[in-house]
Amino acid sequence: GEESLILLDGRHEFPFSFQLPQEPLVTSFTGKYGSIQYYVKATLERPAAPDQSVQTELQVISHIDVSSPALLTPVLRSQEKMVGCWFFTSGPVSLSAKIERKGYCNGEAIPIYAEIENCSSRLIVPKAAIFQTQTYLASGKTKTFRQMVANVRGNHIASGSTDTWNGKTLKIPPVSPSILDCCIIRVEYSLAVYIHIPGAKKLMIEMPLVIGTIPCIGFSSRNSSITTQFSMDMSWLALTMPEHPEAPPNYADVVSEEEFSRHVPAYPPLIDCEEQLCCPVFAYIQEFRFQPPPLYSEIDPHPTDVEEIQPVSFML
Repeated sequence: GEESLILLDGRHEFPFSFQLPQEPLVTSFTGKYGSIQYYVKATLERPAAPDQSVQTELQVISHIDVSSPALLTPVLRSQEKMVGCWFFTSGPVSLSAKIERKGYCNGEAIPIYAEIENCSSRLIVPKAAIFQTQTYLASGKTKTFRQMVANVRGNHIASGSTDTWNGKTLKIPPVSPSILDCCIIRVEYSLAVYIHIPGAKKLMIEMPLVIGTIPCIGFSSRNSSITTQFSMDMSWLALTMPEHPEAPPNYADVVSEEEFSRHVPAYPPLIDCEEQLCCPVFAYIQEFRFQPPPLYSEIDPHPTDVEEIQPVSFML
Protein backbone atom coordinates (compact mmCIF):
# COMPACT_ATOMS: atom_id res chain seq x y z
CA GLY A 1 0.00 0.00 0.00
CA GLU A 2 0.99 3.66 -0.26
CA GLU A 3 2.97 5.28 2.52
CA SER A 4 3.62 9.01 2.99
CA LEU A 5 6.85 10.35 4.44
CA ILE A 6 8.03 13.94 4.87
CA LEU A 7 11.63 14.28 3.69
CA LEU A 8 14.19 16.90 4.71
CA ASP A 9 16.72 18.47 2.33
CA GLY A 10 19.37 16.06 1.06
CA ARG A 11 19.68 12.72 -0.64
CA HIS A 12 17.52 9.84 0.56
CA GLU A 13 17.62 6.18 -0.44
CA PHE A 14 15.02 3.58 0.42
CA PRO A 15 15.95 -0.04 -0.29
CA PHE A 16 12.84 -2.19 -0.36
CA SER A 17 11.37 -5.48 -1.48
CA PHE A 18 7.84 -6.69 -1.91
CA GLN A 19 5.92 -9.91 -2.31
CA LEU A 20 4.37 -10.54 -5.71
CA PRO A 21 0.68 -11.52 -5.68
CA GLN A 22 -0.03 -15.13 -4.86
CA GLU A 23 -2.11 -15.66 -7.97
CA PRO A 24 -0.03 -16.68 -11.00
CA LEU A 25 1.31 -13.80 -13.07
CA VAL A 26 1.64 -14.11 -16.82
CA THR A 27 5.19 -14.06 -18.20
CA SER A 28 6.40 -10.68 -19.51
CA PHE A 29 6.13 -10.55 -23.29
CA THR A 30 6.34 -8.08 -26.16
CA GLY A 31 4.83 -9.32 -29.41
CA LYS A 32 3.65 -8.18 -32.82
CA TYR A 33 0.28 -6.77 -31.75
CA GLY A 34 0.47 -6.51 -27.98
CA SER A 35 2.52 -6.95 -24.84
CA ILE A 36 2.41 -7.99 -21.21
CA GLN A 37 4.47 -5.63 -19.06
CA TYR A 38 4.94 -4.93 -15.35
CA TYR A 39 6.31 -1.75 -13.79
CA VAL A 40 7.47 -0.53 -10.38
CA LYS A 41 6.55 3.14 -9.86
CA ALA A 42 7.76 5.53 -7.14
CA THR A 43 6.10 8.94 -6.63
CA LEU A 44 7.41 11.99 -4.78
CA GLU A 45 4.77 14.50 -3.70
CA ARG A 46 6.09 18.03 -3.37
CA PRO A 47 4.25 21.01 -1.88
CA ALA A 48 3.49 23.77 -4.36
CA ALA A 49 5.07 21.73 -7.15
CA PRO A 50 3.98 18.93 -9.45
CA ASP A 51 4.49 15.37 -8.27
CA GLN A 52 7.67 13.70 -9.45
CA SER A 53 7.60 10.03 -10.37
CA VAL A 54 9.90 7.41 -11.84
CA GLN A 55 9.16 3.90 -13.00
CA THR A 56 11.15 0.91 -14.14
CA GLU A 57 10.06 -2.23 -15.93
CA LEU A 58 9.87 -5.42 -13.89
CA GLN A 59 10.40 -8.71 -15.73
CA VAL A 60 8.18 -11.56 -14.54
CA ILE A 61 8.54 -15.23 -15.44
CA SER A 62 5.75 -17.74 -14.91
CA HIS A 63 7.78 -20.93 -14.64
CA ILE A 64 6.97 -24.01 -16.71
CA ASP A 65 8.63 -27.24 -15.60
CA VAL A 66 9.17 -29.45 -18.62
CA SER A 67 9.59 -32.44 -16.29
CA SER A 68 5.82 -32.54 -15.76
CA PRO A 69 4.25 -35.80 -17.00
CA ALA A 70 2.17 -34.04 -19.65
CA LEU A 71 5.30 -32.57 -21.24
CA LEU A 72 7.31 -35.80 -21.14
CA THR A 73 4.88 -37.54 -23.49
CA PRO A 74 6.28 -38.39 -26.94
CA VAL A 75 4.51 -36.81 -29.92
CA LEU A 76 3.99 -38.78 -33.11
CA ARG A 77 2.38 -37.75 -36.40
CA SER A 78 2.18 -39.23 -39.88
CA GLN A 79 0.81 -38.12 -43.23
CA GLU A 80 0.69 -39.39 -46.79
CA LYS A 81 0.00 -37.52 -50.00
CA MET A 82 -0.67 -38.81 -53.48
CA VAL A 83 1.17 -36.89 -56.17
CA GLY A 84 -0.59 -36.73 -59.52
CA CYS A 85 1.08 -36.03 -62.83
CA TRP A 86 -1.66 -34.84 -65.19
CA PHE A 87 -3.11 -38.03 -66.69
CA PHE A 88 -1.54 -40.56 -64.34
CA THR A 89 -0.58 -40.89 -60.69
CA SER A 90 3.11 -41.07 -59.96
CA GLY A 91 2.69 -42.37 -56.41
CA PRO A 92 2.49 -41.28 -52.78
CA VAL A 93 4.93 -39.37 -50.62
CA SER A 94 4.78 -40.68 -47.04
CA LEU A 95 6.02 -38.83 -43.99
CA SER A 96 6.19 -39.89 -40.34
CA ALA A 97 7.90 -38.00 -37.54
CA LYS A 98 8.31 -38.26 -33.78
CA ILE A 99 9.85 -36.22 -30.97
CA GLU A 100 10.74 -37.71 -27.60
CA ARG A 101 8.74 -35.26 -25.53
CA LYS A 102 6.52 -32.22 -25.80
CA GLY A 103 8.42 -29.85 -23.48
CA TYR A 104 11.83 -28.28 -24.07
CA CYS A 105 13.77 -25.22 -22.89
CA ASN A 106 15.67 -22.48 -24.70
CA GLY A 107 19.00 -23.67 -26.03
CA GLU A 108 18.04 -27.35 -26.12
CA ALA A 109 18.43 -29.30 -29.35
CA ILE A 110 15.34 -31.30 -30.29
CA PRO A 111 16.15 -34.74 -31.77
CA ILE A 112 13.74 -35.50 -34.62
CA TYR A 113 13.03 -39.06 -35.68
CA ALA A 114 11.42 -39.36 -39.09
CA GLU A 115 11.05 -41.51 -42.16
CA ILE A 116 10.25 -40.13 -45.59
CA GLU A 117 9.31 -42.42 -48.48
CA ASN A 118 9.24 -40.94 -51.95
CA CYS A 119 7.19 -43.02 -54.35
CA SER A 120 6.50 -40.04 -56.58
CA SER A 121 8.39 -39.17 -59.73
CA ARG A 122 9.79 -35.94 -58.27
CA LEU A 123 12.91 -35.05 -56.32
CA ILE A 124 11.88 -33.90 -52.83
CA VAL A 125 13.60 -32.21 -49.90
CA PRO A 126 12.39 -32.77 -46.30
CA LYS A 127 12.73 -29.92 -43.80
CA ALA A 128 11.86 -29.17 -40.19
CA ALA A 129 11.06 -25.87 -38.50
CA ILE A 130 9.92 -24.42 -35.20
CA PHE A 131 7.00 -22.02 -35.50
CA GLN A 132 5.81 -19.48 -32.95
CA THR A 133 2.13 -18.54 -33.02
CA GLN A 134 1.01 -15.41 -31.19
CA THR A 135 -2.74 -15.13 -30.60
CA TYR A 136 -4.35 -11.89 -29.44
CA LEU A 137 -7.91 -11.83 -28.12
CA ALA A 138 -9.79 -8.58 -27.45
CA SER A 139 -13.34 -7.28 -27.88
CA GLY A 140 -14.51 -10.65 -29.11
CA LYS A 141 -12.00 -10.66 -31.96
CA THR A 142 -8.92 -12.79 -32.53
CA LYS A 143 -5.75 -11.81 -34.33
CA THR A 144 -2.93 -14.24 -35.03
CA PHE A 145 0.69 -13.77 -36.01
CA ARG A 146 2.81 -16.77 -36.96
CA GLN A 147 6.51 -16.91 -37.71
CA MET A 148 9.33 -19.38 -38.19
CA VAL A 149 12.03 -19.09 -35.52
CA ALA A 150 14.38 -21.95 -36.49
CA ASN A 151 14.71 -24.50 -39.28
CA VAL A 152 16.87 -27.31 -40.62
CA ARG A 153 17.05 -28.94 -44.05
CA GLY A 154 17.43 -32.63 -44.85
CA ASN A 155 18.98 -34.37 -47.85
CA HIS A 156 17.38 -34.60 -51.27
CA ILE A 157 15.36 -37.79 -51.75
CA ALA A 158 15.22 -39.19 -55.26
CA SER A 159 12.20 -40.91 -56.76
CA GLY A 160 11.73 -44.40 -55.29
CA SER A 161 14.02 -43.72 -52.32
CA THR A 162 13.54 -43.49 -48.55
CA ASP A 163 15.36 -41.35 -46.00
CA THR A 164 15.47 -41.78 -42.23
CA TRP A 165 16.22 -39.17 -39.56
CA ASN A 166 17.71 -40.92 -36.52
CA GLY A 167 17.61 -37.93 -34.18
CA LYS A 168 18.32 -35.03 -36.55
CA THR A 169 18.69 -32.03 -34.24
CA LEU A 170 17.00 -28.65 -34.39
CA LYS A 171 18.21 -26.17 -31.76
CA ILE A 172 15.73 -23.89 -30.02
CA PRO A 173 16.82 -20.24 -30.30
CA PRO A 174 16.32 -17.65 -27.52
CA VAL A 175 12.55 -17.18 -27.58
CA SER A 176 9.94 -16.37 -24.96
CA PRO A 177 8.49 -19.27 -22.97
CA SER A 178 5.06 -20.53 -23.94
CA ILE A 179 2.15 -18.46 -22.60
CA LEU A 180 -0.85 -20.76 -22.34
CA ASP A 181 -2.94 -19.42 -19.45
CA CYS A 182 -3.53 -15.77 -20.37
CA CYS A 183 -6.99 -14.70 -21.51
CA ILE A 184 -5.78 -11.98 -23.91
CA ILE A 185 -2.42 -13.18 -25.30
CA ARG A 186 -1.21 -16.70 -26.05
CA VAL A 187 2.24 -17.73 -27.26
CA GLU A 188 2.43 -21.26 -28.60
CA TYR A 189 5.01 -23.30 -30.48
CA SER A 190 5.00 -26.23 -32.85
CA LEU A 191 7.60 -28.32 -34.63
CA ALA A 192 6.77 -28.92 -38.28
CA VAL A 193 8.30 -31.51 -40.57
CA TYR A 194 7.38 -30.77 -44.16
CA ILE A 195 8.21 -31.53 -47.77
CA HIS A 196 8.01 -29.22 -50.77
CA ILE A 197 6.74 -31.28 -53.69
CA PRO A 198 7.28 -29.67 -57.09
CA GLY A 199 3.95 -29.11 -58.80
CA ALA A 200 1.87 -30.02 -55.74
CA LYS A 201 0.89 -28.68 -52.33
CA LYS A 202 3.49 -29.18 -49.64
CA LEU A 203 3.12 -32.13 -47.30
CA MET A 204 3.40 -31.00 -43.69
CA ILE A 205 2.80 -32.41 -40.23
CA GLU A 206 2.99 -30.38 -37.02
CA MET A 207 3.73 -31.49 -33.48
CA PRO A 208 2.94 -29.25 -30.50
CA LEU A 209 5.83 -27.90 -28.42
CA VAL A 210 5.85 -26.20 -25.05
CA ILE A 211 8.88 -24.00 -24.38
CA GLY A 212 9.46 -24.09 -20.63
CA THR A 213 11.80 -22.42 -18.15
CA ILE A 214 12.82 -25.27 -15.83
CA PRO A 215 14.86 -27.96 -17.62
CA CYS A 216 13.99 -31.62 -17.60
CA ILE A 217 16.30 -33.02 -14.93
CA GLY A 218 17.87 -36.37 -15.69
CA PHE A 219 15.87 -36.97 -18.83
CA SER A 220 18.80 -38.12 -20.92
CA SER A 221 20.02 -40.68 -18.39
CA ARG A 222 16.57 -41.86 -17.46
CA ASN A 223 15.60 -42.41 -21.07
CA SER A 224 18.91 -43.33 -22.68
CA SER A 225 17.63 -46.80 -23.49
CA ILE A 226 14.62 -45.30 -25.23
CA THR A 227 16.82 -43.01 -27.31
CA THR A 228 19.01 -45.95 -28.29
CA GLN A 229 15.95 -47.88 -29.33
CA PHE A 230 14.84 -44.99 -31.56
CA SER A 231 18.19 -45.04 -33.33
CA MET A 232 18.27 -48.79 -33.84
CA ASP A 233 14.65 -49.66 -34.44
CA MET A 234 12.34 -47.55 -36.57
CA SER A 235 9.51 -50.07 -36.41
CA TRP A 236 7.27 -47.51 -34.71
CA LEU A 237 6.98 -45.81 -38.10
CA ALA A 238 5.25 -48.81 -39.61
CA LEU A 239 2.48 -48.51 -37.03
CA THR A 240 1.68 -44.98 -38.13
CA MET A 241 1.33 -45.49 -41.85
CA PRO A 242 -2.14 -46.19 -43.26
CA GLU A 243 -2.66 -49.66 -44.68
CA HIS A 244 -4.60 -48.32 -47.67
CA PRO A 245 -3.66 -44.94 -49.12
CA GLU A 246 -6.43 -42.41 -49.48
CA ALA A 247 -7.70 -41.45 -52.89
CA PRO A 248 -5.64 -38.66 -54.46
CA PRO A 249 -6.91 -35.26 -53.23
CA ASN A 250 -7.60 -32.35 -55.52
CA TYR A 251 -4.59 -30.18 -56.15
CA ALA A 252 -6.34 -27.33 -54.33
CA ASP A 253 -6.72 -29.38 -51.17
CA VAL A 254 -4.41 -28.41 -48.34
CA VAL A 255 -3.14 -31.08 -45.97
CA SER A 256 -4.43 -30.02 -42.56
CA GLU A 257 -3.27 -30.96 -39.09
CA GLU A 258 -5.62 -31.32 -36.14
CA GLU A 259 -5.63 -28.50 -33.61
CA PHE A 260 -3.46 -29.48 -30.68
CA SER A 261 -5.89 -27.88 -28.26
CA ARG A 262 -9.60 -27.35 -28.56
CA HIS A 263 -9.06 -23.84 -27.27
CA VAL A 264 -6.51 -23.00 -29.95
CA PRO A 265 -7.73 -21.76 -33.33
CA ALA A 266 -6.46 -23.50 -36.45
CA TYR A 267 -3.07 -22.36 -37.61
CA PRO A 268 -3.23 -19.43 -40.02
CA PRO A 269 -2.20 -20.13 -43.60
CA LEU A 270 1.51 -20.85 -43.71
CA ILE A 271 3.45 -18.46 -45.88
CA ASP A 272 6.36 -19.80 -47.87
CA CYS A 273 9.15 -19.57 -45.30
CA GLU A 274 12.02 -20.85 -47.42
CA GLU A 275 14.15 -17.75 -46.89
CA GLN A 276 12.21 -16.20 -44.02
CA LEU A 277 15.04 -16.54 -41.54
CA CYS A 278 17.30 -14.45 -43.78
CA CYS A 279 15.11 -11.35 -43.49
CA PRO A 280 14.56 -9.15 -40.39
CA VAL A 281 11.82 -11.42 -39.08
CA PHE A 282 13.75 -11.74 -35.83
CA ALA A 283 12.87 -8.12 -35.14
CA TYR A 284 9.46 -9.43 -34.18
CA ILE A 285 10.71 -12.20 -31.94
CA GLN A 286 10.45 -11.33 -28.27
CA GLU A 287 14.00 -11.16 -27.01
CA PHE A 288 14.29 -13.47 -24.03
CA ARG A 289 15.75 -10.89 -21.69
CA PHE A 290 15.55 -13.05 -18.61
CA GLN A 291 18.43 -15.03 -17.27
CA PRO A 292 18.70 -18.51 -18.84
CA PRO A 293 17.35 -21.39 -16.78
CA PRO A 294 19.65 -22.03 -13.80
CA LEU A 295 21.95 -24.99 -13.61
CA TYR A 296 20.24 -28.05 -12.20
CA SER A 297 22.18 -27.68 -8.95
CA GLU A 298 21.05 -24.09 -8.56
CA ILE A 299 17.31 -24.67 -8.69
CA ASP A 300 15.61 -23.85 -5.42
CA PRO A 301 13.07 -26.61 -4.77
CA HIS A 302 10.91 -24.07 -2.90
CA PRO A 303 11.27 -20.80 -4.80
CA THR A 304 9.62 -17.67 -3.46
CA ASP A 305 8.21 -14.94 -5.63
CA VAL A 306 10.16 -12.09 -4.08
CA GLU A 307 11.67 -9.43 -6.27
CA GLU A 308 14.65 -7.46 -4.94
CA ILE A 309 14.50 -3.91 -6.27
CA GLN A 310 17.42 -1.50 -6.53
CA PRO A 311 17.20 1.50 -4.19
CA VAL A 312 15.16 4.43 -5.48
CA SER A 313 16.99 7.74 -5.11
CA PHE A 314 15.65 11.27 -5.01
CA MET A 315 17.70 14.44 -4.87
CA LEU A 316 15.90 17.27 -3.09
